[in-house]
Amino acid sequence: MGDSESRDSVLDQFDCSDDGRATGALSPKYAEIIVIRHGETEWNAVRRIQGHLDVDLNDVGRQQAVAVADRLSREPKVTAVYSSDLKRASDTAEIIANRCGILEVTKDAGLRERHLGDLQGVVFHEAAKDNPVAHRSFVSNREDEEIPGGGESFEQLFQRCTSALDRIARKHKGERVVVVSHGGTIRALHRRASPDNHFSGRVLNTAINVFHVSDEDEWSIKSWGDVAHLNHTGFLESGFGGDRNSG
Repeated sequence: MGDSESRDSVLDQFDCSDDGRATGALSPKYAEIIVIRHGETEWNAVRRIQGHLDVDLNDVGRQQAVAVADRLSREPKVTAVYSSDLKRASDTAEIIANRCGILEVTKDAGLRERHLGDLQGVVFHEAAKDNPVAHRSFVSNREDEEIPGGGESFEQLFQRCTSALDRIARKHKGERVVVVSHGGTIRALHRRASPDNHFSGRVLNTAINVFHVSDEDEWSIKSWGDVAHLNHTGFLESGFGGDRNSG
């Protein structure tokens, strides 16, 4: 879902006043977690692999962050904003928090992108030539394949980021919170919530993805890939990141 239907699916969880603003509360049995990919960076635009390297938002990325923040400020109230501690995510989160009246962003390293080892800083189309061993690990289908140079496997990423989201959900039952993270991390969260529905698309910059995590440790996806707020800002279809080989 990438249009007003996904926004409506969120608002359906609440009672609304005459002007359409939500006024009710969520069920105390689950947390609603709005997971958002950070805004665009210059490295996204030139398809350079970021991983754990700290890269700033570019001008488009800051505009995207303002657009998603403005949208969230007009939707049901959020009670907390969490973020990866990498700057491209935390800067996006700060813009959201300021617009939504949240005083502080809670940074959690568990929400970081996958560590991509020796490929970090390499332009994607040059990776196979510059470091063929690391590239083979990068594109491997093996869940336990670690990337040379301290890189993580898919399974290590999965365990790290799902544990982080579980911690957040346990603290915020009956609440609506925002989490700003990264393409590869968000894809791993999708797998946890929908293990039988293989997701092969891309997670676009500042796309909104809404998860419900219950006190019985049940995860579900209420909406996915919503970028309706970018109609006047735009998003980079061709940029690197947000797909299976996200970095």
